Amino acid sequence: MMKEKLEAYIKNDEKLKGGLIGISIRSVSTGKVIYEHNGDIRLHPASNMKLLTGAAALEVLGTEYKFETEVRTHGVINEGKLVGDIYLIGKGDPTLLVKDFDAFAEKLKEEGIHTITGDIVGDDTWYDDVRLSSDLVWTDEQYYYGAEVSALTVSPNEDYDTGSVMIEVKPVAIGEKPSVEFFPNNDYITIRNEAVTVSEVVEDELIIEREHGSNLITIKGKISYHSESIKEWMAVWGISEFATIIFGQSLKNKGITWNGEMKQGQSPKDANLLVSRSSISLSVLLIPLMKLSNNGIAEILVKEMGKKIHGEGSWEKGLDVLEREMDKFGIDRTSIGIKDGSGISHSNLIPSNEITHLLYEVQTKEWFHAYLHSLPIAGKEDRMIGGTLRERMNGLLVKAKTGTIEGVSTLSGYMETVGGDELIISIMVNNMLDEETGKVIEDELVAIIAAG
Repeated sequence: MMKEKLEAYIKNDEKLKGGLIGISIRSVSTGKVIYEHNGDIRLHPASNMKLLTGAAALEVLGTEYKFETEVRTHGVINEGKLVGDIYLIGKGDPTLLVKDFDAFAEKLKEEGIHTITGDIVGDDTWYDDVRLSSDLVWTDEQYYYGAEVSALTVSPNEDYDTGSVMIEVKPVAIGEKPSVEFFPNNDYITIRNEAVTVSEVVEDELIIEREHGSNLITIKGKISYHSESIKEWMAVWGISEFATIIFGQSLKNKGITWNGEMKQGQSPKDANLLVSRSSISLSVLLIPLMKLSNNGIAEILVKEMGKKIHGEGSWEKGLDVLEREMDKFGIDRTSIGIKDGSGISHSNLIPSNEITHLLYEVQTKEWFHAYLHSLPIAGKEDRMIGGTLRERMNGLLVKAKTGTIEGVSTLSGYMETVGGDELIISIMVNNMLDEETGKVIEDELVAIIAAG
């Protein structure tokens, strides 16, 4: 009955007209394909790509893997003066917050350092100097989900939107420019406020854009006097430099001054370790990766896998590791095309049958509980539980990764039918004029599958 209903839906529903859909359904227990439609056709996975990245990272790095950040000195400390330079050394940690830089500065203060005669140096050489993935759409790189990837970075919040700043726009008196605040506050970012507060109710008429190759952020359009504040997370151009500046601000706030420059460079091998910080473990980091579909974390994991296996933190080496791990899971490497770790590229291509095959195979791994726990859960309002499915498919038992890029919506994961059958599903909707329609299609298909 389910198969006939699915076929009828695919054949007759007007929402799919002109689009392309791939569906794969397997048994959780046997891995047998119960139903497929275009199951071997390569389609754009969008953020379903993170299912591959997460599995590879857990296998290569391990659930307890942590990223390190170090502060080292090169010189002599004498009567409160560091006669020499100080180095902030990033090793890929996507969870660094302003408060962590404050903690580093506090440690210097505790060591009695109040003056640095040399330079403040940011060291991001743990990875290569390629900041943006090769197939990133240029219009995406101004927003947090297309932010630069660097070994030395900083996030504005505990969603770990690495490489970005949070812009908040609030209405004021009618006819006046709205107030604008941003965090972390700094002189590296320039705001050009051309917006206006209006009396009428307006929606989606406030535009926030960053000029390519700079940190000039322009705010224009209208915001209603009756509106709540509007927030947007914008990517920073030159994130390693930005992180170094934020560290300098933390030092200044603790009363520590320096006489040299603030710059980028590599720490000398004989630099002395002053303080280090470990990130949360990978099993915990998987929560924002999957539930919030965090692109920055995904791309950092790719580079970190390259660093660990090949000694080079690059997309080329990291994606090589990812593909090799997929081969070990029995994924047909000749049937897939992988261009990044997050799925933001429109050049990624994966058949839905390969995704469900992966989801079947990973069940035998020791780390599977962490993997499954990280997936969004349908209808759970808490965003750190429901994630991107918190407002979808209420009442259905679904744990799955969503995916959205222009014209594409995908959903892959695990579900249980009304009759108690446990299934692995992958639904990939491509070539849509409106990706939101793709989500409606997914929800309606899952309801058919759940009914059995």
